[in-house]
Amino acid sequence: MYRLQPIAPGVLRKLTIAIALALSAIGPLPVFADETEHMDKLNTTQNFNIPAQALPDALNAFIATSDWQVGFPAGLAKDTRSNAVVGAFTPRQALDKLLQGTGLSYRLNNGNSVTLEIAPGSHVADSTTLSAVTVTGKRQYDPTDPYNKDYSAPNTTFATKTDTPIMETPLNVQVIPKAVLDDRQAIKLDQAVKYVSGVTTGQGAGGLGDQVTIRGFFNFNYFRNGFRIDTFGGADGTRAMANVQSIEVLKGPAAMLYGRVEPGGMVNVVTKKPLDTAYYALQQQFGSYDLYRTSIDATGPLTENRDLLYRMNVSYENSGSFRELVDYEKVFVAPVLQWNISPRTTALLEMEYRHENNDYDLHSRPLIIDGTRADGSWINPRLVDIPRERNLMEANPNPVENKFVGFNLKHQFNDRWEISEQLGINLLDRTRTALLPITLQADQRTLNRRLVTSDFYSNESYFTTTNLTGHFDTWGLQHTLLIGGDYYLQDENTVGYSSTVASAIDIYNPIHTGNPPINPTTRAANSFHTITDLYGIYLQDQIKLPYNVHVMGGFRYQNVEQFNVLSQQVGQRADAVTPQVGVLWQPEKWLSIYGNYVENFGTTNGLGQGNTFLPPQTAQQWEVGFKTAFFDDRLTSTIAYYDLTKQNIPTTDLTNLNFSVATGEARSRGVEVDIKGEILPGWNAIATYAYTNTEVLKENNPNNIPVGSRLRGVPDHTATFWTTYDFQQEDLRGLKVGAGLELASDRKATFDFHDFNFDGYGVVDLLASYTRKVAKTNVTLQLNVTNLLDKEYVHDGFAALSGTRATWGMPRSFLGSVKVEF
Repeated sequence: MYRLQPIAPGVLRKLTIAIALALSAIGPLPVFADETEHMDKLNTTQNFNIPAQALPDALNAFIATSDWQVGFPAGLAKDTRSNAVVGAFTPRQALDKLLQGTGLSYRLNNGNSVTLEIAPGSHVADSTTLSAVTVTGKRQYDPTDPYNKDYSAPNTTFATKTDTPIMETPLNVQVIPKAVLDDRQAIKLDQAVKYVSGVTTGQGAGGLGDQVTIRGFFNFNYFRNGFRIDTFGGADGTRAMANVQSIEVLKGPAAMLYGRVEPGGMVNVVTKKPLDTAYYALQQQFGSYDLYRTSIDATGPLTENRDLLYRMNVSYENSGSFRELVDYEKVFVAPVLQWNISPRTTALLEMEYRHENNDYDLHSRPLIIDGTRADGSWINPRLVDIPRERNLMEANPNPVENKFVGFNLKHQFNDRWEISEQLGINLLDRTRTALLPITLQADQRTLNRRLVTSDFYSNESYFTTTNLTGHFDTWGLQHTLLIGGDYYLQDENTVGYSSTVASAIDIYNPIHTGNPPINPTTRAANSFHTITDLYGIYLQDQIKLPYNVHVMGGFRYQNVEQFNVLSQQVGQRADAVTPQVGVLWQPEKWLSIYGNYVENFGTTNGLGQGNTFLPPQTAQQWEVGFKTAFFDDRLTSTIAYYDLTKQNIPTTDLTNLNFSVATGEARSRGVEVDIKGEILPGWNAIATYAYTNTEVLKENNPNNIPVGSRLRGVPDHTATFWTTYDFQQEDLRGLKVGAGLELASDRKATFDFHDFNFDGYGVVDLLASYTRKVAKTNVTLQLNVTNLLDKEYVHDGFAALSGTRATWGMPRSFLGSVKVEF
């Protein structure tokens, strides 16, 4: 494990500059004269291709590849075999992997020397401790290490589909590592992604879906290791977090690599992979509202040569809610099997099974007005004053079953060329009952309700993608070429019924009578069956020019076709070419200045007159910004300005109000700041701020939605701050404390011209944990407090006289944990 050294005066000087630059984004740019070309070379990743072999031979191969000077006696562990090291690593990462399981270890002395030695408790035949030799290296960052405490990640493959350092990527991509997820005890996706600027979350489908908005535009899907999971904001359940290694957020349109997506950005969940060293963890969580959650993580080799590895993640959660008539039960199982076929070929088989028994809760709270003005606007609109725990609907069960199977194959032809194939199948079934509010009667206390849907829904998705990646030089320029293609098939089917029987409830003295019966004759109007085919091919080239200039360019051809099974008609046929270009200049190792222009091919829009599909939504964005990285990428920041415009938004067809026309246009532009990492030994922090200015540019019915109005549900200003401190003093070692703050300004609550906003809010969170090593086992006790001041606020929702949804934020709650790792 990497150990932090006491901070030297020179490092303090760099820290002062880092904080000043990240927070104020002004002032002269410092130059560090001690960063030599030799240092640059050793700090970058290199391609290693060292097969498993006798340890002395492997060390010689390591020296030849890395240019490190490593001394060792010829008789050292002559009967010991090394691990294979194949792929892109820093020299230190490669050496760690090479020595793993050999009984040998090493330690760094003063940051510039290495001592090879016998690992404690090992039985290596040659017990000679080698003398120290001087080396120059970079700190180890291993995202798969379950004990990794880093708050920032130097690399990601999601933004470019190639292993590119973030400091060399001319796109805005943020990574939330496992350490942050653990400190937050994040058991839902929205608890993690809010620590990325420009990202807001809501309680989609009454809390039964992951609802994420990026740069002002709502996302209808998320990605799992690059595999699309479409949710459409529906009640498909929430993403299980038991097997999540990290979360990546790519901001801005990403259609060039990923096809049909929303232009604001994308969320990618990176799952845990098998490790070649045994690791086991058991965690028991318990909290407010009868929450109990048990999770198990087990991984290691299945064979002595470590060619076959496994990982198993299991979780069970049962909880109530601060809301009446709402309970949750969630079961999740995720086995993974990895076969290292050869030093150059790896196959991975992964599966997930998720079953949830949840209650659909709309958080309905009627809106009261004192009348309307001559122009139709409301007079004194306000939410009824009832307790936030009151549920004005009935118990609405929503069982969900989700099965996922994925297969990944990767093969290296040589050190420069590799090919990967990814296959995925996602099968989801759910049954939903939804009682919805209709109108508030004239007495302003009796709420009319109706069973709008009781349906069976299935969503079957099949996905495959092939990528060929090559590294080559032309005329002194270094290229990373990506050629790929993908195919996505989705079969979405629902059979729904509604009720014609009215149901009423007194909002101030509710008596729950159960849901009204369904009406079987309503099936035709509440059913659909659509098959969607999408395929695309793409090409991307990343070029490193002289003077540390990086250019990235590419394009994608995308084709989509939809088929209506019920009417036996081909619906939409559309295709498009979407380009992407980015430029980045890295004048200093700690500073990158970048800009990009990207276009998007978005979702389909529904039906126009004659039941014809509207053309897909499109978007364009340009962005400029800069990134910093200090202390071997432990403290990073990104500051960006973007301008994003989206077209073909469906608006009401004034000639036939039952249909839409694709004439709407909206814009989002703003400033985003993301700072995260280790400020001082043991002190980690995340600070974000976003100014998101949204505006309707075109609307077919401007009397309903005025041009110039804000988009619903998007605050102009959002900010988050989270910090933790691991005590470094010997008598307090193992103790950690932390605190967080979430701020949001007011948000437009209506879809139309009416002037009604949900108020802004601020929420304070706390953390305390203690880790103690017992024999070879780590035991961690942790307590998180959410909404410490018990702030009552609306987290998400919309306002309309026909039915308002005001999703209330969680009251003060506690989440405790006992975690055992070995």
